[in-house]
Amino acid sequence: MTPLIFALVVVLAAAFAFINGFRDVSNSVALAVRTRALTPTVAVLLAAIFNFTGALLSSGFAVAVSQNWVTLPVGDSGLTILVAGLASACIWGLILWWRGIPSSSTHALVGGLAGAGTASVLVGGNAVGGVDQSLLFQVVLPLVLSPVIAFIGAYLLVYPVTWAARYAQPNEINRRFRAAQSITAGAVAFGHGLQDGQRIGAVLLLAVLAAGYTDGGAVPLWVAILSAVMITVGTLCGGWRISHTMAYRLIRVDPLRGVVAQALSAALLFIGAIGLHWPISTTHTVTSGVLGAGENQHVSGTHRKLVARILSLWVLTPAATAAGAFVLALALSPLARS
Repeated sequence: MTPLIFALVVVLAAAFAFINGFRDVSNSVALAVRTRALTPTVAVLLAAIFNFTGALLSSGFAVAVSQNWVTLPVGDSGLTILVAGLASACIWGLILWWRGIPSSSTHALVGGLAGAGTASVLVGGNAVGGVDQSLLFQVVLPLVLSPVIAFIGAYLLVYPVTWAARYAQPNEINRRFRAAQSITAGAVAFGHGLQDGQRIGAVLLLAVLAAGYTDGGAVPLWVAILSAVMITVGTLCGGWRISHTMAYRLIRVDPLRGVVAQALSAALLFIGAIGLHWPISTTHTVTSGVLGAGENQHVSGTHRKLVARILSLWVLTPAATAAGAFVLALALSPLARS
């Protein structure tokens, strides 16, 4: 059964990567399209190119992520945990996409692995090692810190940027910052590829380890290519429901504030991926940055009920995917024991 379950993990990981790109394309394109800095087609193509590049380069970090993330049981038990965790994260991601809610795929996946690991212990299997630290450092801390830093940072950064542009005419300011949004949109897409590409690569590497096909010392070439290609294909398909939420329903943002939000978000993503090897949610960071920059104006136009709804679903995400994966892992437990 090991080859069959391993193949199922690969299919689900590819689906997770596709959904990740499909949902998170809004982080790169929504503001640029809203401010008419880029057309939808150009924005999506730009995001796809930089997502692919970032995800392909991120394969070098996948080994470190897999070693410092969680430890799965060897054999069918570990593979079944991955199946349940990935399936739960995919289902939750599609549900929130349908409702137009931006949320973190990483938090969904970690919650799913925690729930599946709990079910494995309940039926007499081995636990998922390191899941308590993973929940702390990849769910709780990023959930609290990265949105707060992005919100406060973007709010404060608006002051020096508007001061520097104080003598320019409004139409000239908009023209310059629309041009700058082409750069910041690409930077966010590149940061997203770096962040999420290494997580998908780490999942596939954990699957290869559990199946006994490698010692985990290096990332197989097919893992890097599959992760990058599926994220890019998802990006090209474009989940416009979430883009509409971020660009038109959440808050009104001009080109200047759009550049501030995206530039700060991209910087945080780069620092997290390259400097700290710390998983930071692109969705949480960009959404909070947009809200912070948008609040620093005379008329923010924030849809506060929608913000509260998004925040509550961010908190609910790990618990919901853990519950779903728990049920799925119990249903799949006969496979792990066969």
